[in-house]
Amino acid sequence: MSELQAVGRSNAPKIAYVIEPRFSGGTSAAVAAELPVAAQFGQVVVHAITSRTFGGNQHISPVLRRVLDELNIPLIWDAPRINADFVFLHNPSFLKYQDTLNTRIIARDLYVITHENFLRPGGAEGFDVAACLNQIETSAISLRKTLAPISPYNRRTVTDWLATSRVARQWEVLDNDWFNICQSDMRGPCERPQDRRGRHSRPGFEKFPAIADLDNCFPPHSQCNVILGADALLNARVLRAHWKLLPFDAISVEEFFGMIDFFVYFTAPTWQESFGRVVAEAIAAGKVVLTNPDTGATFGNAVLTCEPAGVDKIITDLVANPKKYHDQVAKSQAALKAYSPEKFKAMLSGILSADSGVHP
Repeated sequence: MSELQAVGRSNAPKIAYVIEPRFSGGTSAAVAAELPVAAQFGQVVVHAITSRTFGGNQHISPVLRRVLDELNIPLIWDAPRINADFVFLHNPSFLKYQDTLNTRIIARDLYVITHENFLRPGGAEGFDVAACLNQIETSAISLRKTLAPISPYNRRTVTDWLATSRVARQWEVLDNDWFNICQSDMRGPCERPQDRRGRHSRPGFEKFPAIADLDNCFPPHSQCNVILGADALLNARVLRAHWKLLPFDAISVEEFFGMIDFFVYFTAPTWQESFGRVVAEAIAAGKVVLTNPDTGATFGNAVLTCEPAGVDKIITDLVANPKKYHDQVAKSQAALKAYSPEKFKAMLSGILSADSGVHP
């Protein structure tokens, strides 16, 4: 009996997650949210990889640690060999500073979930994609290898990269988006919205637009302008009297949302969110979200899309018309149900039970 034949003999599928558990923010939060769903289908084991991206300290993202403990799912560090029916490797960019994945993966199906965009706006690679995928390809024996984009924009970067890559023939692309589960208690909007604006993100420069765009988004006449994760602005002494600049984690996200009515989110022109969990969090918190069209493509009519110069007009109109504000929040929160655990369960069920759903 071959190794591949031996992998799939149990009644319930054996599911292995392969992750770098020290990712902060989106990747770890996404994995933590989907583990309870995956555990409903079979035996789940999480394999942690020590990568050069994060060094040798075997730290685990708190959100991930909490879910592993709640579900009693084992976490195995740097296993020399991983055997499972289905292997889900999340965010291959963790391999970008090394040459070898020192783990042999044997699976019926291998899925690589592409949390990072393969291409940046303008066409430059987001990371050395070929080097990362080649490490996985070299280390894996599987009947099928599939790339799983997490959003429409992320999918476009994956397929555009594959169109010019010599490794394209080795990978299929999942037809459905492997979307982030967005599970938050929905909070209603304030009765009378005011011109209270804010944004939050991790502090990297790529997460922030040009200063002129920030000035458009957060002008002096706003009642409140709160920027959480403003470490880089503070360190560079980019200050405005009408901005409340707070370092990352200075207050809780819940406290932050209590200070605003409009979440205004733009990034550097050389950076584009692959999904945008902060947008989903703002929607669940009962806020109207304004963002650029590419980020908005993930959420459809759940957000209002514009350029920074158009922010002021939209907010002025919604403050003057509270019913329009309330209607937008209601529409946004209804649209967010497309990213529920139930929807993810249906998507994952199709993957685990059928051979359809991918294309070369």
